[in-house]
Amino acid sequence: MLRYPVRLTTEGERVLVDFPDFPEAHTFGDTREEALTRASDALLTVIDAYMKDRQRLPQPSRGRVVVDVPPLAVPKIELYNAMHQQRITKAELGRRLGWHMPQVDRVLDVHHASRIDRLQQALQAVGRRLEVTVVDA
Repeated sequence: MLRYPVRLTTEGERVLVDFPDFPEAHTFGDTREEALTRASDALLTVIDAYMKDRQRLPQPSRGRVVVDVPPLAVPKIELYNAMHQQRITKAELGRRLGWHMPQVDRVLDVHHASRIDRLQQALQAVGRRLEVTVVDA
């Protein structure tokens, strides 16, 4: 699970949220709960923007209050990081998998509900393996 820290600040009636690891990401809510829910959406949006701009994604730093990356987005982020580290382009990933570009785009889209078997195939193509772990809450 990827968990990014957030800073919560109360300003008047609103709770403001910013991300130490993503300085350009900000959101707010009328309550702490609403702010954290919106923070999850803001986090996915900024991660998606980094990926589209081919920027390196920062590893989560430590923090007391964190926002979880949705479980289905985690393997997509790890796939992107592996491609970035190995300098594998989307076109090269498509060639390795025998996929068309729209299929590659979907498997990297953090907002798309990709099938697990597709994520496994893509990760294997870059030398990674998907493991699922369930832990106590």
